[in-house]
Amino acid sequence: MRRLFLAALPMLALAACQAPSQTPASRSVVFFTADSAALDENAASLVSEVADRAKANPAAPIRIRGFAAPEGSPGFNRSLSEARARNVADVLVAAGIDRSRIRIEPRGPVSYEMIPTESRRVEILLGS
Repeated sequence: MRRLFLAALPMLALAACQAPSQTPASRSVVFFTADSAALDENAASLVSEVADRAKANPAAPIRIRGFAAPEGSPGFNRSLSEARARNVADVLVAAGIDRSRIRIEPRGPVSYEMIPTESRRVEILLGS
C-alpha cells in the first residue's frame, strides 16, 4: 500500500502544478420569427442563461453570429441578421457583460437547412 502511495505522489504533484482547466466553448442558438429581430420570452431566457455562464467565465470571449432566411432582398436580410445579433448583444450587456468581450458577426441570408426557422437564428459562441 505504501509503495502505491509513493508511486502516485509524482502524478499528484504534477496535477497540482497544472493550470486550471478552462471551461469548454459552448454554443447556444436563439430563433426568431420571420422578418423580426425581437426576442421572444424563450429567447430572452436563453440569452439570460448565456449571460450567467459568461459571468462565471469572465475571460471567455463571446461571438454572436446573426443569420436571416434567404427570401427577400439581400440588403434587408443582411441588416436583419445584424439587428438580431445586436439585440442579443444588447441583452447580454444589460445583464452586466462587458461589451468589449462581444464580437458581432452578421452572416446575412443563408439557405434553408433542415427547416426554415433554422435560417432565422443567432448563434452565441462563448469561449471560442
